[in-house]
Amino acid sequence: MVTARSFSLPSAISLRRYVALALVGLALPAPGQSPAFPDPANLTVEKVRAQAFAEALPQDEGAVALAQMLKKLNTRASLMMIVAHPDDEDGGMLTYESRGQGARVAMLTLNRGEGGQNLMSADFDGALGVVRTEELLAADRYMGVDQMFGTVVDFGFSKTREEALAKWGHDRVLYDAVRAVRLYRPLVVASVFVGGVTDGHGHHQVSGEMAQEVFEAAGDPKVFPDQIAQGLQPWTPLKVYARVPFAKVTKDGMYDYATNKYLPTRFYNYVTKTWSTEVPKANVVVPEGEYSKLLGMSYVQFARKGLALQKTQIGSGVRLAPAGKYDVGYTRYGSRVPAPEQETGFFDGVDVTLAGIAALAPDAGFLPAEMARIQGLVTEATGAFSMEAPERSAPALAEGLKAVNALIAKVAASGIGAREKTDVLHELEVKRVQFNDALVAALGLRMTADAEATVVPGQTLSVRLKAVGGTAEAREKAVVEGGTVTTVFGPSFVGKKIEKAGSGVLGAGVEQTIEVPVPAATEATRPYFRRAGLEQAYYEVANPVLRDAAVTPYPFVAAIHLRYDGAPVEVKMAAGDRHPAMVVPAVSVGLSPEVTMVPLGEKTLTVTATVRNDQKAAAQGRVRLELPAGWKAMPESGAFTLKQQGAEAQVAFTVAPAGLAAGREYELAAVAEVGGKQYREGFREVGYPGLTPTNFYREATGRVVAGDVKVAPGLKVAYLPGTGDAVVVSLEQMGVKATTVTVADVAAGRLAGFDAVVLGGRAYAAHPELANAKLLEYAAAGGVVIVQYNTGEMPAGPYPMSLGNSEKVVEEGARVELLAARTEVGAQALSWPNRIAPQDFDGWVEERGHGFMGTWDPRYEALTEVHDPGQDPQRGGLLVARTGKGTYVYVAYALYRQLPEGVPGAYRLFANLLSLGRRP
Repeated sequence: MVTARSFSLPSAISLRRYVALALVGLALPAPGQSPAFPDPANLTVEKVRAQAFAEALPQDEGAVALAQMLKKLNTRASLMMIVAHPDDEDGGMLTYESRGQGARVAMLTLNRGEGGQNLMSADFDGALGVVRTEELLAADRYMGVDQMFGTVVDFGFSKTREEALAKWGHDRVLYDAVRAVRLYRPLVVASVFVGGVTDGHGHHQVSGEMAQEVFEAAGDPKVFPDQIAQGLQPWTPLKVYARVPFAKVTKDGMYDYATNKYLPTRFYNYVTKTWSTEVPKANVVVPEGEYSKLLGMSYVQFARKGLALQKTQIGSGVRLAPAGKYDVGYTRYGSRVPAPEQETGFFDGVDVTLAGIAALAPDAGFLPAEMARIQGLVTEATGAFSMEAPERSAPALAEGLKAVNALIAKVAASGIGAREKTDVLHELEVKRVQFNDALVAALGLRMTADAEATVVPGQTLSVRLKAVGGTAEAREKAVVEGGTVTTVFGPSFVGKKIEKAGSGVLGAGVEQTIEVPVPAATEATRPYFRRAGLEQAYYEVANPVLRDAAVTPYPFVAAIHLRYDGAPVEVKMAAGDRHPAMVVPAVSVGLSPEVTMVPLGEKTLTVTATVRNDQKAAAQGRVRLELPAGWKAMPESGAFTLKQQGAEAQVAFTVAPAGLAAGREYELAAVAEVGGKQYREGFREVGYPGLTPTNFYREATGRVVAGDVKVAPGLKVAYLPGTGDAVVVSLEQMGVKATTVTVADVAAGRLAGFDAVVLGGRAYAAHPELANAKLLEYAAAGGVVIVQYNTGEMPAGPYPMSLGNSEKVVEEGARVELLAARTEVGAQALSWPNRIAPQDFDGWVEERGHGFMGTWDPRYEALTEVHDPGQDPQRGGLLVARTGKGTYVYVAYALYRQLPEGVPGAYRLFANLLSLGRRP
């Protein structure tokens, strides 16, 4: 039995900021108000959706789109999948259910993949989470799903469910899942994972557990009663499934690839609270490889086109599916309806007909007849459908839309119980949206809503609307009533009334411009979620009603309102030319570097404040630093004049610190003052070409970390970036002259004059063409080659070595033992110019490292040993070897994460490795 729980959000978001957000139209209901639940992000999918992309998929337009929408109108089937990260989803199943069977399908992804890799850009941590969010939303278009996100953070690879829950908190994760189910109200819940070690690692296991726990919890009003108080109603799914485990289960037991060990075969059912030693069997087999005439390929093939858009994580390894049979099995873990052992689909035993909506309110005697009439109109529209003339379905669809609108009003005014009324109205509102969208497709209606990319508070945004009707039916009979722009800060702005019909007016397009004044107090458009620091494993939410949303609602949504055969029709899209228009501050300020490592004894350091003008008028002012007591900056402040929008100015400050103590951190802040107003933050657009851009905000602060770090003087280092890192900046902070080189430089042997060549993390994955022989030649001639961690296949160093299972050590506090050096180079690596001690591994973040070597030639020397609980000791994290006149180093420790965070011990170790070409 699930126990009653209450849950409150962290209080780190200030009351002032919460009130400010409430004032821009995203507030909770007033005290004592019994809500229609506030849902600005349309998580219930009860409002016409605004198209957020410049171009819809061809499969989502015209007759092809209508054919799929008619399937949706014929059923009330609904399903929610719960997974851990972006790219965990079973896209073939989701596409089959949504596009093939007409089900309403959602996905809750617990985290945003912040701790993963980035093969596309230098965005990491919070910025990477934003990028991977947009990638998944792009993939969702192919799968045809509605997307939600939890509030926990991908803190890096987690080997066990227990570790993940210890960092996330069980109730926090369950809270997100319960809220998602109560919002979306699916009949079936499913997961890719079962909640056990066959899932691969801890995050996956938690997602499998939550999918089963929410089956019981979401329908219990005693679980998280604050959600009920906010206006959400309990919802009880009827069935729950998980994909049959795809990890090995053999006579040796279950293979856990997180720990590379076999464990006894045991599976837990979180619904029945029972264990089983039997491998889960498939109750449902989903034919994901079935060919779809509408898509022109199989469902799994179409889904993989979306998966290919998640480029930060999978790079060029798109994992495309071949044509042909591709069956995936799902095990049933709980059901509230009778169902056979072997089912034909997830909804066996569930009434998913439109008539089933009437069963939600047995006391509403008028419902069966009304639902039968609506079903009849759907059947009529389906029978009239033609790929060559989709408009033939329009008259029946219009009648259906009018019938649903009338029934919504009738149910709302009826005296049926509050719970039953909520259930029925939700289903009817969904049908209203589906009828609307089907009519838009049948009539070939299209719109554009051009606007500038940004607007600042106090200015006006011009939105240029245009409506076009593709079919003769639309051009002759649709009445264009006018356009509106709805804003997140409250009011909607209405364009001039048009009321034009016939004469082919929609063929040429109906246009109007709406001027939208943006109040001076309007908040900038930013992600509604943020965390206080890298070690915080969850997000704070600026506004509770946005919790579970994929993104902050777009601030300007344009709509064209039409009337066809008496039925009101809407076409909506986010205003913007290339991407949705955003509210941004008039002036942005940033401070770089974000983290500065200052060796003890250093007299000064340099930081740079960058000021950008985003308003149309000129900006003139000064920028200064806020410093710890006793510190001095030259100059004390710097003047800037930014004459046009987009102009930037940089002011470099030489800072003289006072009283530095090893291991301590000090904070600096930049403040720009313009027209008597202070600006303390800035934003940058994150992502890469082809992805919907998002503005990522950061306060203009920087950390200074004092460290007892020494490095051989005058070092010149060549750095070949891997999959994106900021190590070059860290090298320069140590006083090392760093030059970024290319694969072409390595291939041409342009390495002479460098004391060391450093390869960034996963360099061989990022540069498959990398000429490894040239690196080995350089090392043999007297240079130092340092290879940071790799995964998968990589060329051998000067002597054989193998990654094996690519072991990783994820506990950042795992004890590191320094092994007794047996060679001169090994001794130097741990003693000069810094004497490395176990304390140098204190304060590390996220992990110890990835890609520990499994086997190696005896000519390599292993210098450390470390392991997670229950893991075999790992000695392949730091290997050094003499080769010819030089040195080769493989280091699996996550320097690329530690150096940008200013971890002193990581700097000391790296300084020693860089200095190996010099003799003490």
